[in-house]
Amino acid sequence: MQVPVTQPVRRRAATIVLAVIGFVVLSAGVLVVAWYLLVVLGPGALLVAAVLATIPLLTVLAFIRWIDRWEPEPRGSLLFAFLWGAGVAVLVSLVFSGITQVFEARAGLRGTGVAAFFETVVQAPVVEESAKGFGILLLLWAMRRTFDGPVDGIVYGATIAIGFAFTENLQYFGLAINQDRGVGGVLVQTFVLRAILSPFAHVMFTAATGLVLGIAARRTGPFGAIGYYVLGLIPAIVLHSFWNSAGYWATDWFSYYVLVQLPLFIVGVAIVAALRRHEQRLTRERLAEYAAVGWFTPSEVNLLSTGEGRRQGMAWATRNRLGPQYRRFVRDATSLAFTRERLVNDRQGIGSNEDEGVLLSRLIDDRRALASLPPLPVGRFGF
Repeated sequence: MQVPVTQPVRRRAATIVLAVIGFVVLSAGVLVVAWYLLVVLGPGALLVAAVLATIPLLTVLAFIRWIDRWEPEPRGSLLFAFLWGAGVAVLVSLVFSGITQVFEARAGLRGTGVAAFFETVVQAPVVEESAKGFGILLLLWAMRRTFDGPVDGIVYGATIAIGFAFTENLQYFGLAINQDRGVGGVLVQTFVLRAILSPFAHVMFTAATGLVLGIAARRTGPFGAIGYYVLGLIPAIVLHSFWNSAGYWATDWFSYYVLVQLPLFIVGVAIVAALRRHEQRLTRERLAEYAAVGWFTPSEVNLLSTGEGRRQGMAWATRNRLGPQYRRFVRDATSLAFTRERLVNDRQGIGSNEDEGVLLSRLIDDRRALASLPPLPVGRFGF
C-alpha cells in the first residue's frame, strides 16, 4: 500500500463562494421566519416560547452529539443543517400551507374536517419531510469528502429535524401562551406533548431519510443520490403521517404512545448503536492496514478503535498536559480510517487520495506534538 504524504492545500475559491452564498440564503430564510413568528405571536409570547423550546433543543442536541462523537462532522456543516431546518424548511412548509389554504377556500373546504385531515396527515408529512430531506441531499452533494455513511446521514437528518422542531415549537408554544393569556393549561399540555413525550419525533422521521442517503454516500454518485433521496422520503413520510394521524384513530393516545411510538424510538436508538459499533470496527480494520506498513502500532490501533481505549488514552494525555494534542491525533487518525474506506470503495474521484496524503502529513505533526508523552502504563491498551 503506497501512501504519499502531501501538504494541505487551500480551499478552492469557488467552494468558499458557494459556502458564503449558502449561509446568506439560510440567514435570509431564518430572518423571514423570525419576522413571521414575531408578527403572529408578539414579542412577549415569542420570548417565553423561545425559553421553553430551548429545553427539548438542548436534549436532542446532546443526543446528536453522542451519535456524532466517533467521527464528528464539520461544525460548519452542522450549522448549515440546523439553519436549513429552522429556516428554509419551515419557510417552504409555510408557503405550501398558504397555497393549500387558498385552494381549500376556493373549494369551500376551509375549516372542514376533510381539510384538517389533508393538511395534517398528507400535506405536512410530504412537504415537511421533502424540504428537510432536500437539505441532507444538498449536504451530501457539497460534503462528499466527509459525508461517509449512514451515521453521518442520521446526524445531518437529526440536526435538520431539531432545527425544524425548534421553530415549530416556537409557534406551538407561542400560540398556546396567547390562548391562555399567559401560562395556563393549554401551554402545559402542549409543552408536555412536544417537549417531554415527543422531542425526538421529527428527528426519527428525518433520520430515516438521512440513513438512506448515508447508504447512497457509499454506493453512488451525485445523480444516483437523487433516487436514494426519493427512496428515503418513503419511511420518513410514512412515520410522520402515522404520528399525525393518531389523533383520528387512537382512542387512548397515551396507550398508543407507549405501545407504538416508544418501541419505534427504542428500535431507532438500537439501529444507531449498531451503526456506531460498525464505525468502530471499520476504524480498526482500516487503521490496521496502515499499521501493517508502519504508521501505527497494534496497541495504537486498539486505543483508537475502541471507546474504552480512547477514553484511557485521552485521560493519560490529559494528565500529562497533552490533551488537545492527543485529541487532534485521534481525530486525524479516525478521519484517515474513513478516507481509506472511501478509497477502498473506489471513491478516489472526490479527492480521497489527496485527503489521505494531507492526513498522513498531519499525523506526522501530531506525533511530534506528542513526543514528550510518556508511554501508557502496560495494560489492556498499553503500548
